[in-house]
Amino acid sequence: MPATAKALPTTDALRPSEDELMNADGRQVSETEYWAYYYAFPDKHYEWNNGRLQEKPVSDNLTYWIYSWLRALLDEFLKQHPIAKCTGLEHGFRLALSDRVVIRKPDLGVVRNDNPVPLGDFERSYRGIFDLCIEALSDSDRAARERDEVEKRHDYAQGGVREYYIIHHNPERLAFLSRGSDGGFQSVLGPDGLVRSEILPGFQFHIRDLLGHRPLAALRHDPVYRSFVYPQWQQEEQARQLAEAERDATRIAAVTKLHALGLDPMQIADALDIDRALVSAILEIC
Repeated sequence: MPATAKALPTTDALRPSEDELMNADGRQVSETEYWAYYYAFPDKHYEWNNGRLQEKPVSDNLTYWIYSWLRALLDEFLKQHPIAKCTGLEHGFRLALSDRVVIRKPDLGVVRNDNPVPLGDFERSYRGIFDLCIEALSDSDRAARERDEVEKRHDYAQGGVREYYIIHHNPERLAFLSRGSDGGFQSVLGPDGLVRSEILPGFQFHIRDLLGHRPLAALRHDPVYRSFVYPQWQQEEQARQLAEAERDATRIAAVTKLHALGLDPMQIADALDIDRALVSAILEIC
Protein backbone atom coordinates (compact mmCIF):
# COMPACT_ATOMS: atom_id res chain seq x y z
CA MET A 1 0.00 0.00 0.00
CA PRO A 2 1.46 3.38 -0.95
CA ALA A 3 2.39 5.74 1.85
CA THR A 4 -0.37 8.11 0.72
CA ALA A 5 -3.12 5.56 1.42
CA LYS A 6 -4.47 5.30 4.97
CA ALA A 7 -4.89 1.94 6.62
CA LEU A 8 -8.44 0.67 7.07
CA PRO A 9 -9.40 -2.04 9.55
CA THR A 10 -10.25 -5.15 7.54
CA THR A 11 -12.84 -6.65 9.86
CA ASP A 12 -15.53 -8.98 8.60
CA ALA A 13 -18.12 -6.30 9.30
CA LEU A 14 -16.43 -3.79 6.97
CA ARG A 15 -15.28 -6.19 4.27
CA PRO A 16 -17.52 -6.27 1.17
CA SER A 17 -19.22 -9.57 0.46
CA GLU A 18 -17.83 -11.97 -2.14
CA ASP A 19 -20.61 -10.98 -4.53
CA GLU A 20 -19.81 -7.29 -4.05
CA LEU A 21 -16.13 -7.94 -4.73
CA MET A 22 -16.90 -9.96 -7.84
CA ASN A 23 -19.28 -7.37 -9.30
CA ALA A 24 -17.72 -4.04 -8.38
CA ASP A 25 -17.03 -2.54 -11.82
CA GLY A 26 -18.15 1.09 -11.75
CA ARG A 27 -18.72 1.20 -8.00
CA GLN A 28 -17.77 4.34 -6.08
CA VAL A 29 -15.29 3.58 -3.28
CA SER A 30 -12.70 5.59 -1.41
CA GLU A 31 -9.02 5.17 -2.15
CA THR A 32 -8.58 3.64 1.30
CA GLU A 33 -11.29 1.08 0.58
CA TYR A 34 -9.72 0.31 -2.77
CA TRP A 35 -6.32 -0.53 -1.26
CA ALA A 36 -7.87 -2.47 1.60
CA TYR A 37 -10.38 -4.64 -0.28
CA TYR A 38 -10.25 -4.38 -4.07
CA TYR A 39 -6.62 -3.88 -5.05
CA ALA A 40 -5.45 -7.40 -4.20
CA PHE A 41 -8.72 -9.25 -4.77
CA PRO A 42 -7.53 -12.35 -6.68
CA ASP A 43 -10.61 -13.16 -8.76
CA LYS A 44 -11.04 -9.77 -10.45
CA HIS A 45 -8.51 -7.08 -11.24
CA TYR A 46 -9.68 -3.53 -10.55
CA GLU A 47 -8.08 -0.18 -11.21
CA TRP A 48 -9.23 2.99 -9.45
CA ASN A 49 -10.15 6.16 -11.31
CA ASN A 50 -10.79 9.08 -8.99
CA GLY A 51 -13.19 7.18 -6.77
CA ARG A 52 -14.62 4.70 -9.26
CA LEU A 53 -13.56 1.08 -9.73
CA GLN A 54 -12.70 -0.07 -13.26
CA GLU A 55 -12.40 -3.77 -13.97
CA LYS A 56 -9.48 -4.63 -16.23
CA PRO A 57 -10.75 -6.26 -19.43
CA VAL A 58 -9.27 -9.48 -20.83
CA SER A 59 -7.23 -9.69 -24.05
CA ASP A 60 -7.56 -12.46 -26.63
CA ASN A 61 -5.01 -15.27 -26.95
CA LEU A 62 -3.31 -13.95 -30.08
CA THR A 63 -2.67 -10.61 -28.42
CA TYR A 64 -1.37 -12.43 -25.34
CA TRP A 65 1.09 -14.47 -27.43
CA ILE A 66 2.37 -11.31 -29.11
CA TYR A 67 2.70 -9.65 -25.69
CA SER A 68 4.56 -12.73 -24.39
CA TRP A 69 7.00 -12.52 -27.32
CA LEU A 70 7.78 -8.91 -26.47
CA ARG A 71 8.22 -9.77 -22.79
CA ALA A 72 10.62 -12.60 -23.68
CA LEU A 73 12.61 -10.29 -25.96
CA LEU A 74 12.78 -7.66 -23.24
CA ASP A 75 14.00 -10.27 -20.76
CA GLU A 76 16.81 -11.23 -23.15
CA PHE A 77 17.79 -7.59 -23.53
CA LEU A 78 17.90 -7.00 -19.78
CA LYS A 79 20.04 -10.11 -19.27
CA GLN A 80 22.72 -8.56 -21.45
CA HIS A 81 22.06 -4.94 -20.50
CA PRO A 82 20.79 -4.96 -16.89
CA ILE A 83 19.77 -1.31 -16.79
CA ALA A 84 16.20 -1.86 -15.57
CA LYS A 85 13.84 -4.31 -13.87
CA CYS A 86 10.34 -5.49 -14.78
CA THR A 87 7.29 -6.28 -12.72
CA GLY A 88 3.88 -7.67 -13.60
CA LEU A 89 1.51 -9.56 -11.35
CA GLU A 90 -1.01 -6.69 -11.49
CA HIS A 91 1.25 -4.31 -9.56
CA GLY A 92 -0.45 -0.94 -9.40
CA PHE A 93 0.97 2.55 -9.13
CA ARG A 94 -0.62 5.82 -8.10
CA LEU A 95 -0.76 8.83 -10.43
CA ALA A 96 -1.67 12.21 -8.94
CA LEU A 97 -2.84 14.06 -12.04
CA SER A 98 -3.83 17.70 -12.36
CA ASP A 99 -7.55 16.93 -12.28
CA ARG A 100 -7.81 13.62 -10.42
CA VAL A 101 -6.00 10.66 -8.86
CA VAL A 102 -5.85 7.26 -10.56
CA ILE A 103 -4.33 3.90 -9.69
CA ARG A 104 -3.36 1.88 -12.74
CA LYS A 105 -2.18 -1.72 -13.13
CA PRO A 106 -0.18 -2.03 -16.35
CA ASP A 107 0.30 -5.54 -17.73
CA LEU A 108 4.04 -4.91 -17.48
CA GLY A 109 5.92 -2.12 -15.74
CA VAL A 110 9.60 -1.35 -16.27
CA VAL A 111 11.71 0.65 -13.81
CA ARG A 112 15.17 1.86 -14.79
CA ASN A 113 17.96 1.46 -12.25
CA ASP A 114 18.35 5.24 -12.08
CA ASN A 115 14.68 5.79 -11.24
CA PRO A 116 14.55 7.62 -7.87
CA VAL A 117 12.11 4.98 -6.58
CA PRO A 118 13.49 1.43 -6.92
CA LEU A 119 11.32 -1.67 -7.10
CA GLY A 120 11.04 -3.22 -3.65
CA ASP A 121 11.61 -6.96 -3.37
CA PHE A 122 8.63 -7.57 -1.09
CA GLU A 123 6.27 -4.77 -2.09
CA ARG A 124 2.96 -5.50 -3.81
CA SER A 125 2.57 -2.13 -5.49
CA TYR A 126 4.98 0.42 -6.92
CA ARG A 127 5.41 3.68 -5.06
CA GLY A 128 7.01 5.56 -7.94
CA ILE A 129 6.23 6.17 -11.62
CA PHE A 130 7.05 3.40 -14.07
CA ASP A 131 9.48 4.37 -16.81
CA LEU A 132 7.73 2.08 -19.31
CA CYS A 133 4.20 0.69 -19.21
CA ILE A 134 3.02 -2.06 -21.57
CA GLU A 135 -0.65 -2.89 -22.01
CA ALA A 136 -2.14 -5.81 -23.93
CA LEU A 137 -5.18 -4.19 -25.50
CA SER A 138 -8.63 -5.71 -25.09
CA ASP A 139 -11.03 -4.98 -27.93
CA SER A 140 -14.05 -6.66 -26.34
CA ASP A 141 -15.93 -3.36 -26.59
CA ARG A 142 -15.35 0.30 -27.32
CA ALA A 143 -14.99 1.26 -23.66
CA ALA A 144 -12.26 -1.34 -23.15
CA ARG A 145 -10.31 -0.07 -26.16
CA GLU A 146 -10.65 3.57 -25.17
CA ARG A 147 -9.38 2.90 -21.67
CA ASP A 148 -5.98 1.85 -23.02
CA GLU A 149 -5.89 3.98 -26.17
CA VAL A 150 -7.28 7.22 -24.74
CA GLU A 151 -7.61 7.27 -20.95
CA LYS A 152 -4.34 5.56 -20.03
CA ARG A 153 -2.47 7.36 -22.77
CA HIS A 154 -3.56 10.64 -21.15
CA ASP A 155 -2.91 9.40 -17.61
CA TYR A 156 0.53 8.02 -18.35
CA ALA A 157 1.68 11.08 -20.28
CA GLN A 158 0.48 13.52 -17.64
CA GLY A 159 1.69 11.31 -14.78
CA GLY A 160 5.27 11.14 -16.09
CA VAL A 161 5.51 7.66 -17.62
CA ARG A 162 8.32 7.96 -20.17
CA GLU A 163 7.24 5.26 -22.65
CA TYR A 164 3.95 3.48 -23.28
CA TYR A 165 3.39 0.47 -25.55
CA ILE A 166 -0.03 -0.82 -26.58
CA ILE A 167 0.10 -4.41 -27.87
CA HIS A 168 -2.56 -6.00 -30.09
CA HIS A 169 -2.72 -8.53 -32.91
CA ASN A 170 -4.11 -5.87 -35.28
CA PRO A 171 -1.24 -3.69 -36.60
CA GLU A 172 -3.56 -0.69 -36.67
CA ARG A 173 -4.04 -0.96 -32.89
CA LEU A 174 -0.35 -1.07 -32.03
CA ALA A 175 1.21 2.01 -30.45
CA PHE A 176 4.78 2.64 -29.27
CA LEU A 177 5.03 6.00 -27.61
CA SER A 178 7.72 8.05 -25.90
CA ARG A 179 7.15 11.17 -23.84
CA GLY A 180 8.49 14.31 -25.48
CA SER A 181 9.74 17.56 -23.99
CA ASP A 182 6.22 18.99 -24.27
CA GLY A 183 4.85 16.26 -21.99
CA GLY A 184 2.95 14.49 -24.77
CA PHE A 185 3.56 11.12 -26.34
CA GLN A 186 5.20 10.68 -29.74
CA SER A 187 5.65 7.46 -31.73
CA VAL A 188 9.02 5.69 -31.65
CA LEU A 189 8.02 3.44 -34.57
CA GLY A 190 10.27 4.32 -37.50
CA PRO A 191 9.38 4.23 -41.21
CA ASP A 192 11.56 1.11 -41.49
CA GLY A 193 9.18 -0.77 -39.19
CA LEU A 194 11.60 -0.72 -36.27
CA VAL A 195 10.62 0.30 -32.75
CA ARG A 196 13.61 1.82 -30.96
CA SER A 197 13.21 2.45 -27.27
CA GLU A 198 14.54 5.76 -26.02
CA ILE A 199 14.61 4.83 -22.33
CA LEU A 200 16.26 1.44 -22.94
CA PRO A 201 19.07 2.30 -25.40
CA GLY A 202 19.71 -0.60 -27.76
CA PHE A 203 16.36 -2.32 -27.21
CA GLN A 204 14.66 -2.55 -30.59
CA PHE A 205 12.46 -4.87 -32.59
CA HIS A 206 10.74 -5.10 -35.94
CA ILE A 207 6.95 -4.97 -36.14
CA ARG A 208 6.81 -7.98 -38.47
CA ASP A 209 8.75 -10.07 -35.94
CA LEU A 210 6.42 -8.95 -33.14
CA LEU A 211 3.24 -9.76 -35.04
CA GLY A 212 4.66 -13.08 -36.26
CA HIS A 213 6.13 -13.79 -32.79
CA ARG A 214 9.20 -15.05 -34.61
CA PRO A 215 11.17 -17.60 -32.53
CA LEU A 216 13.96 -15.89 -30.62
CA ALA A 217 16.45 -18.52 -31.77
CA ALA A 218 15.86 -17.33 -35.34
CA LEU A 219 16.85 -13.77 -34.36
CA ARG A 220 20.35 -14.44 -33.11
CA HIS A 221 22.02 -13.66 -36.46
CA ASP A 222 19.73 -10.75 -37.33
CA PRO A 223 21.61 -7.43 -37.03
CA VAL A 224 18.59 -5.88 -35.30
CA TYR A 225 18.91 -8.28 -32.36
CA ARG A 226 22.49 -9.52 -32.54
CA SER A 227 23.72 -7.49 -29.58
CA PHE A 228 21.29 -8.98 -27.07
CA VAL A 229 19.55 -12.14 -28.32
CA TYR A 230 21.58 -15.22 -27.34
CA PRO A 231 24.98 -13.54 -27.85
CA GLN A 232 26.60 -16.60 -26.26
CA TRP A 233 25.52 -18.58 -29.32
CA GLN A 234 27.34 -16.11 -31.52
CA GLN A 235 30.44 -16.38 -29.34
CA GLU A 236 30.29 -20.17 -29.51
CA GLU A 237 29.85 -20.04 -33.29
CA GLN A 238 32.82 -17.70 -33.65
CA ALA A 239 34.91 -19.99 -31.44
CA ARG A 240 33.89 -23.00 -33.52
CA GLN A 241 34.77 -21.25 -36.78
CA LEU A 242 38.12 -20.15 -35.36
CA ALA A 243 38.90 -23.70 -34.23
CA GLU A 244 37.99 -25.05 -37.69
CA ALA A 245 40.18 -22.42 -39.39
CA GLU A 246 43.12 -23.30 -37.14
CA ARG A 247 42.60 -27.00 -37.79
CA ASP A 248 42.44 -26.45 -41.56
CA ALA A 249 45.56 -24.28 -41.46
CA THR A 250 47.44 -27.03 -39.64
CA ARG A 251 46.26 -29.69 -42.07
CA ILE A 252 47.05 -27.58 -45.15
CA ALA A 253 50.53 -26.91 -43.81
CA ALA A 254 50.98 -30.64 -43.43
CA VAL A 255 49.73 -31.29 -46.99
CA THR A 256 52.09 -28.66 -48.40
CA LYS A 257 55.05 -30.08 -46.54
CA LEU A 258 54.33 -33.66 -47.55
CA HIS A 259 53.71 -32.61 -51.14
CA ALA A 260 57.16 -31.00 -51.17
CA LEU A 261 58.54 -34.40 -50.20
CA GLY A 262 56.95 -35.94 -53.31
CA LEU A 263 53.83 -37.51 -51.78
CA ASP A 264 50.43 -37.47 -53.54
CA PRO A 265 48.55 -34.45 -52.06
CA MET A 266 45.11 -35.88 -52.85
CA GLN A 267 45.81 -39.05 -50.93
CA ILE A 268 47.07 -36.94 -48.06
CA ALA A 269 43.94 -34.76 -48.25
CA ASP A 270 41.73 -37.84 -48.06
CA ALA A 271 43.69 -39.19 -45.13
CA LEU A 272 43.41 -35.87 -43.26
CA ASP A 273 39.74 -35.30 -44.23
CA ILE A 274 40.46 -32.08 -46.15
CA ASP A 275 38.38 -31.00 -49.12
CA ARG A 276 40.21 -31.86 -52.37
CA ALA A 277 39.16 -28.59 -54.04
CA LEU A 278 40.71 -26.63 -51.17
CA VAL A 279 43.95 -28.59 -51.49
CA SER A 280 44.05 -27.93 -55.26
CA ALA A 281 43.55 -24.21 -54.68
CA ILE A 282 46.34 -24.12 -52.09
CA LEU A 283 48.70 -26.02 -54.38
CA GLU A 284 48.00 -23.58 -57.25
CA ILE A 285 48.92 -20.68 -55.00
CA CYS A 286 52.05 -22.42 -53.83
